Order: sequence, then structure tokens, then C-alpha cells
Amino acid sequence: MTIEKQPESRQSRLLPQLAKFGAVGAVGVLVNLAVFNALLLTPMSASHWGALIATVIANAVAIATNYVGNRYWAFAKERRANVAREGVEFLIVSICGLVIPVLCVYVSRFVLGFDSRLSDNIANNVVGLALGTVFRFAFYRWWVFSPHRGDRTTAARATTESVLTSASLPAATLPGAPDGGLVRD
Repeated sequence: MTIEKQPESRQSRLLPQLAKFGAVGAVGVLVNLAVFNALLLTPMSASHWGALIATVIANAVAIATNYVGNRYWAFAKERRANVAREGVEFLIVSICGLVIPVLCVYVSRFVLGFDSRLSDNIANNVVGLALGTVFRFAFYRWWVFSPHRGDRTTAARATTESVLTSASLPAATLPGAPDGGLVRD
């Protein structure tokens, strides 16, 4: 008698996955903060659009860092065999997520009139980060790394496929059955 282990439900994976996403995001925040503030120390900060350009560059570097962490750790069980498609979808969601802190910096600078380094950091790394994080997690989970999409390479599926292909169990036939009675255990 074998005991079959039920597959993990998406709900039971939510908290650990959210924690991993948060850890990857924390690394991305540190990368973003470092790059953003390093760029604000250059002559770029004197430019009228310098904070917006620094926001785009810092977020782009953080996106690249986060892709690696999310693909190989946070959403490792849901990653796809088609890396190019997954990468493009990740990039689309990340670029849409990048618009959020850019809009926050734009509103802070050009609508509200705040132009200090502190206000740029609050707009980008507090408000923009919070809103962008919620957006990105939702779309990474439900679109980019969704296990309900067709070409997933989950660990369970890969294990099952390798066992089935390596076992090559012979099929027994029942001669009187209309379909040949193919039976496979």
C-alpha cells in the first residue's frame, strides 16, 4: 500500500513564497538605494530630470537582481522551461512596476514641488516601493510564475516525468477488449 502525498495547495505556499519574495525584494531595495543615491551624488542631480533618470537606472539594476532571485528562489517551483518567454513577461511586469516609483518622484517633484534628496528618496524608496511591490508580487504570482500556465517545470512534474520515462513499464493487453485492453499500473 502506498501513501500518496497530496500536492501543496497554492494557499499553503503563499506565506513562504511571500517571505522569499520579500527577502529578494529587500536585496533589490538595497541595490536600488545604493545605485539611486550614488547617481544623485553625480552631476546628474543638478539636472532638471536627474532624479527621474536616477530612478529609472536604479530600478533597472534592481529588476535584473530581482529576476535572478525570484526565478531561482522565490518562485523556483513555478519557473518555466521557456526562459525567454518568462524573462520577457518578468520584464513587462517589472517595467510596469517601474512606472509606479517614477510617477511618485514626478508627482513629488513637479506637482508637489519637493526637490530635496530626502523627498526624492521618500517618493522613490518608500511610496513608490510599497505600491510597486504589491503590483509586482501580484503579477509575478498570477501571471509570470503562475503554475496554472502550460509550460511549467515544477519539481513534482519533472520527477514524475523522469520516473515514467526511465521505468518504461510494459503494457499488458487484454485480447478481448475493443481497445486492446491496455493496462498500465
